[in-house]
Amino acid sequence: MAHVSSLIEQDILAYLDAHQHKSLLRFITCGSVDDGKSTLIGRLLYDSKMIFEDQLAALEKDSKKVGTQGGDIDFALLVDGLAAEREQGITIDVAYRYFSTEKRKFIVADTPGHEQYTRNMVTGASTADLAVILIDARKGVLVQTRRHSYLVSLIGIRKVVLAVNKMDLVGYNRGIFEQIVAEYREFAAQIGLTDILAIPISGLKGDNITATSGTMPWYQGPSLVNYLETVDVEDRAAAAPFRMSVQWVNRPDLDFRGFSGLIASGAVHPGDRVKVLPSGKEAKIARIVTQDGDLAEAIAGQSVTLTLDTEIDISRGDLLAHAANPPAVADQFNSTVVWMSDEPLLPGRLYWMKIGTKLVAATVTDIKHKTNVNTLEQLAAKSLSLNEIGSVNLSLDHPVPFDPYTENRETGGFILIDRLNNGTVGAGTLQFALRRAENIHWQAVDVNKHARAGLNRQKACVLWFTGLSGAGKSTIANLVEKQLFAQGRHTYLLDGDNVRHGLNRDLGFSDADRVENIRRVAEVSKLMVDAGLLVLVSFISPFRAERRLARQLLEDGEFLEVYVSTPLAVVESRDPKGLYKKARAGEIKNFTGISSPYEPPENAEIVIDTSRMTPEDAAAFILKTLEERGLVPGIRAEADTTPSA
Repeated sequence: MAHVSSLIEQDILAYLDAHQHKSLLRFITCGSVDDGKSTLIGRLLYDSKMIFEDQLAALEKDSKKVGTQGGDIDFALLVDGLAAEREQGITIDVAYRYFSTEKRKFIVADTPGHEQYTRNMVTGASTADLAVILIDARKGVLVQTRRHSYLVSLIGIRKVVLAVNKMDLVGYNRGIFEQIVAEYREFAAQIGLTDILAIPISGLKGDNITATSGTMPWYQGPSLVNYLETVDVEDRAAAAPFRMSVQWVNRPDLDFRGFSGLIASGAVHPGDRVKVLPSGKEAKIARIVTQDGDLAEAIAGQSVTLTLDTEIDISRGDLLAHAANPPAVADQFNSTVVWMSDEPLLPGRLYWMKIGTKLVAATVTDIKHKTNVNTLEQLAAKSLSLNEIGSVNLSLDHPVPFDPYTENRETGGFILIDRLNNGTVGAGTLQFALRRAENIHWQAVDVNKHARAGLNRQKACVLWFTGLSGAGKSTIANLVEKQLFAQGRHTYLLDGDNVRHGLNRDLGFSDADRVENIRRVAEVSKLMVDAGLLVLVSFISPFRAERRLARQLLEDGEFLEVYVSTPLAVVESRDPKGLYKKARAGEIKNFTGISSPYEPPENAEIVIDTSRMTPEDAAAFILKTLEERGLVPGIRAEADTTPSA
């Protein structure tokens, strides 16, 4: 529904045309709990006549039933749509509302105030041009006010309305207003917020909302709606250089080949010279094709199909940019990440990263620090938990084109995706490429792993033994290596305990350290496979994600997962090192199977249960499997090669 206008009755077509061409402002409301965000938005909807009669009737009924204004209209109920919100009197999710005035259309996001909903607030702010930060005049600048202001700055919003609300409850006192504004401006300057308009308001009474109020004659500025109608918000996407991520390669027939996508920023014209990234190839725009015909110009926000004057290999995820002003290309970055998952972010774990339409594998190689958003203090961290924000280094498996987020939201923002369940686990902004990424290149060598393995009369591979402590991994791996060695094979055994005496002696047993432990061993295993060796790795390696990372470092057929699936009750009864007893007594923290999870393999190449097989039988079965797969031809194990039933 749009703002009521006399044109509706006089000339509906003229009204619709005028409404269609109004400018659009996206803004968010944020601040501490009970500062009046929902009430303010409800007042805006009410005063702009965006409520149908049946909605108004329902609002009046709900106000008497669950309202907080003693039977008077409770405007917050127009926004707090979730039952849980009505019961608690708080906003949990991001609530989007649409309204319009004679001059402009608006999309407003009412974002949560509680710290545990930081991810929701960031989501609501990600597309906003302006932030309305509310402060309760009775309480002043609070911790949550500072936190939301920091998040606003982090997301890149530069225009702020400081709405000092509930002025009616402090007698419309000018001194209180000015004291709050001075304190807020001092803090805002520290985080780079300088474009601030402070307005004293009462969302409940309507003071300075749609019109200036006579209750505060000392305030000479605009009303909130007047400012929102007239504020000049720079269209950064339109001002930025041309960028378009390819969503689809359009080939309806042999005579047409176009590249479809949404223009992220800038403008493009036929004849413009563009560069395709990351390949770096160039061509000229031949046509700008749409369903309604060809265009002479396309701008940010339009979905178009571009054809080129030259045949170039372009795929989904590639970026088209003006050749004279292209983005940088890199595969290692410093970035800021807001973590949105109940499972913590762990360095070394592999995630999907989506930037534009490009999907690449990404690993956090280092957490430089996390930020206490309440105090802005930078804290050391080995992981990020739900709603935490950190500065991290990212490493990608393929280079991607990018602009720093401060220059272009679309080509500098990304999300991280869990590779197992495809859920979004984090959102981030790219700050800059790490300099070393430009200086490190693969060096070509003439002797490769196939030549080395051929000299050894074997095919290089990794046998990755995984299972609970005490399952028999090291015993079986040792037996397998002894028999391989006796046959003249070239092997190396990486054992979990042994590696922790050297390479990984700096790591503990937290989830983050376990991930890094396996990442290092996986990289060492890859080098040993490159050397042409048969590598036996005996590690608990409790997480599927890290075992999957180790597998993906190698070529198909070079990684065999050996799951020693001995049940917990059996290994605990053995307890050769007394570790389970200590773990049960609480003397050992983060012990796999007791106080830390173990994720069994889902499709292991070899499964061994030592509660039903002897170590010798298990070793023989593994050797037979290697022979059948052609990795070590000619092995004849002396022991029985049939696993026990």
